[in-house]
Amino acid sequence: MGTTAEHLLVTESAISADLRVVVLAGGLSYERDVSLRSGRRVLDALRAVGVEAELRDADVALLPALAADPPDAVVIALHGATGEDGSLRGVLDLCDVPYVGCDARASRVAWDKPSAKAVLREAGIPTPDWVALPHDRFSELGAVAVLDRIVDRLGVPLMVKPAQGGSGLGGAVVRDAAALPAAMVGCFAYYSTALVERYVPGMDVAVSVVDLGDGPQALPPVEIVPRNGVYDYAARYTAGRTTWHAPARLDPEVAATVADVALAAHTALGLRDLSRVDVIVDAAGQPHVLEVNVSPGMTETSLLPLAVQAAGLDFGRLLGTLVARAAARLTKH
Repeated sequence: MGTTAEHLLVTESAISADLRVVVLAGGLSYERDVSLRSGRRVLDALRAVGVEAELRDADVALLPALAADPPDAVVIALHGATGEDGSLRGVLDLCDVPYVGCDARASRVAWDKPSAKAVLREAGIPTPDWVALPHDRFSELGAVAVLDRIVDRLGVPLMVKPAQGGSGLGGAVVRDAAALPAAMVGCFAYYSTALVERYVPGMDVAVSVVDLGDGPQALPPVEIVPRNGVYDYAARYTAGRTTWHAPARLDPEVAATVADVALAAHTALGLRDLSRVDVIVDAAGQPHVLEVNVSPGMTETSLLPLAVQAAGLDFGRLLGTLVARAAARLTKH
């Protein structure tokens, strides 16, 4: 598990000073502000290791700019649908512009939480029981009857969150059945389908996975301790709301199991280059995969940079290596 000094040498030697990179950040999702912060951090880290990089938004000026002066590679620091639902990656493929991260197909599957959970379950990877409920079915079948059946099937507490989306937006822990209707309404404000899953108490852990040329490696797990007990949007991006421990305070055997499960999730979903696997470790030391993020946050409070630091890696060199690998894919193609 983890990363060794040899991988750091790979990141130092693989970066070409001739690389020209476009970092995409912003977009029109609810996570625009976070994306801009991620993009600026990526931009600074790449420039610090000698990579020529510029920041661009995903707007009407993007494709003409890429066509007029194609970069060697793109780093997608867009969060939400624009960066994670596969559509932008498909357009970049059409333009023959390589990018860091998984391809469009894998991105589409990982972005839709019920679809991703189905893949994980089929691969034998533990994930909490769930039901996905579109707003239309919720209304047509009668809210009270549907919610009663959900509680009968999954019990309480429950976790309610949008089937697509990130940064904890629209998510809520339901500890009493009476609070479920309000949680559903809050969830539907962000997306038309709600994912309701059995809430597993335990330690919140994020495992970042990177491939610097020797296959996917799990970086040290990061333990998340939100002050109010829920890792929501405010807890993620407001200073003082959350404490992180990198590496997580896990027994070595449990940490190894968590790493193995994260790598298995990354592989089962067909991901590439980097991902972040969000896991709950229950009281028995069993990991349960909640979701997998293909465009992890890169802000000063984001989990992948914390894991990179805990592994003793340089953030800029790691990004530079991923960029070099992405650029090489086009030449091979």
